[in-house]
Amino acid sequence: MAAIIDSLEQRTLKFATACKTLANQLNGSISNVEDCRQLVRTSNAVAENFGGAYGQLEDREVLLRLKFAHEMAKESDYWLRVLEPFNQDHALEIEALIIASEELKYNISEVINTLQ
Repeated sequence: MAAIIDSLEQRTLKFATACKTLANQLNGSISNVEDCRQLVRTSNAVAENFGGAYGQLEDREVLLRLKFAHEMAKESDYWLRVLEPFNQDHALEIEALIIASEELKYNISEVINTLQ
């Protein structure tokens, strides 16, 4: 289980970094700036809360952080879907991140279900 957790932690960090990279590549329209701000916030929260969950001593705190990481992955998915129609020149990158967010949601929920 520890190897799976480490792998998933690395994937959350990679996801957050990829979202930041995408945000830097998109044009600076007002809507892109605001949507990217939310995307960067939520994708960072996925990595932060997933990584921070295993530093907690109480099982209840671990579950709360994992559930929050799952919720932030859902929000990241939402912001990516909002950005996609207005940034067709980056559609492949956005679609890849949407798939990554869906995989993270699934994997984090599997960890949560295992711990409950």
